[in-house]
Amino acid sequence: MENKKGLLIILSGPSGVGKGTVRKIVMRDKSLNLVYSISMTTRLPREKEVEGKDYFFVSKEVFDENIKNNNLLEYAEFVGNKYGTPRDYVERLRNEGKNVILEIEVNGAQQVLSKTDKDDRISIFLVPPSIEELESRIRHRRSEEEDIIQQRLNKAKREMSLTDQYDYVVLNDKVGRAAGEIKSIIRKNLKK
Repeated sequence: MENKKGLLIILSGPSGVGKGTVRKIVMRDKSLNLVYSISMTTRLPREKEVEGKDYFFVSKEVFDENIKNNNLLEYAEFVGNKYGTPRDYVERLRNEGKNVILEIEVNGAQQVLSKTDKDDRISIFLVPPSIEELESRIRHRRSEEEDIIQQRLNKAKREMSLTDQYDYVVLNDKVGRAAGEIKSIIRKNLKK
């Protein structure tokens, strides 16, 4: 019997909304057969990072070749390094019947939405209870200067206006509740 092709699940939302935390809880549910997509990057591995587990580490030339060959569902450059989602890797996992979850920034999600078939994926936009709550979460990290915080908040406000481009909008008021709602969304779509 042939495996049913897995679902592509796009989880997106503004920086600081809690995508990573919610995704980790969702992925604990083994009944959903989820696999987290590994990104390709041109940056050097950090200590303890493993090739093919944390990232696919490649040269700039190899990365650019993947762009040219349309093998990246999305890509971006950040602090001089390139990051992207390899299409062949995602498709291989889906052809094995696994449901692949992409946890990506809004810009990357827009690229994936434009390069994939609506019937072949679901997109979920995670929103904070309010911009004030998002600001509090970003400030709580204590990892950025004030001007960066303001840039993130302005970007988040612009991104929040794009929710109508997603299949689902999930409020991250309580992490466990948001994760539960996302699991229900995935289950509903797996039955289709």
